[in-house]
Amino acid sequence: MGIFERFLSIWVALAIVAGVGLGLWFPHIITQIATLEIAHINLPVAVLIWLMIYPMMIQIDWSAIKHIGKKPKGLAMTVVINWLIKPFTMAFIGWLFFRVLFANWVGADDAQAYIAGMILLGVAPCTAMVFVWSQLVKGDPNYTLVQVSVNDIIMIFAFAPIAGFLLGVSDITIPYDTLFYSTLLYVVLPLIAGAATRKICQKTDRSLAVLGKKLKPFSILGLILTVVLLFAFQAQTIVANPLVIVLIAIPLLVQTYGIFFLGNLMAKWLKLPHNIAAPACLIGTSNFFELAVAVAISLFGLHSGAALATVVGVLVEVPVMLSLVSWINRNHTV
Repeated sequence: MGIFERFLSIWVALAIVAGVGLGLWFPHIITQIATLEIAHINLPVAVLIWLMIYPMMIQIDWSAIKHIGKKPKGLAMTVVINWLIKPFTMAFIGWLFFRVLFANWVGADDAQAYIAGMILLGVAPCTAMVFVWSQLVKGDPNYTLVQVSVNDIIMIFAFAPIAGFLLGVSDITIPYDTLFYSTLLYVVLPLIAGAATRKICQKTDRSLAVLGKKLKPFSILGLILTVVLLFAFQAQTIVANPLVIVLIAIPLLVQTYGIFFLGNLMAKWLKLPHNIAAPACLIGTSNFFELAVAVAISLFGLHSGAALATVVGVLVEVPVMLSLVSWINRNHTV
């Protein structure tokens, strides 16, 4: 791994500090950036997320799908955790904490917004960072590729309906057209662009590995600048009420660790080998926070509680995932 992967938590922490600082020192500039949107989709965020996602999408080999029948248990576990369990446990945990346990500290409208952000995180399984987590736990790279590919296919069709259903259950008005366009912009089109790039490289005998290496700095830049911008948008809220960050982080931590150890039990029950079980558990645990943040901003606005909840998801994601990677490697099994 390069220096970026080894010290990922440090770079993200620095990006968070930089983002909050920019939001406090240059509020007018950040506000102007926040107004650059079309159809409720913030253009700078969209560009940065595309910059981050596209290099990851070209790594997805759709031909690998044909090999899923050889080891179906690990794939079945991934699908069940990500689409039949995780979105619903996230919605329940959000309701439990913000409607019951934290009801005295959080107003009803804010609680509703935070639950919405958590739901968007729960219904967006990780895509880009999965490859990093799999590499760190010595997972099977080809099988991880299959799991990610199948997840992305399901996401195209399932993200908007499940998110819409759960948000509706939470009594939140949903602009379905914005949800649809966000899914199209942040999932479907990057996948098509990645597949087209692979096709062009194959026809012109260009190396995908070389192209990936050239694009990697742009992906890193996209991630760092996305974090900077997201925390700049929320800087005033974070500084004014840091307790809210803690209150949002607690249920996210419960959900993340809970889903991981549920996956751990399922992997043991299915008797999956380490190189399949380890990345499968991490795929189910981590979130496609780039998509969740983008959709939250599109649906509810840059300064909404929903957007803040997804941004806190970014804050929680990296250190939690690294702690789980460390746990797996210490135990040499899932």
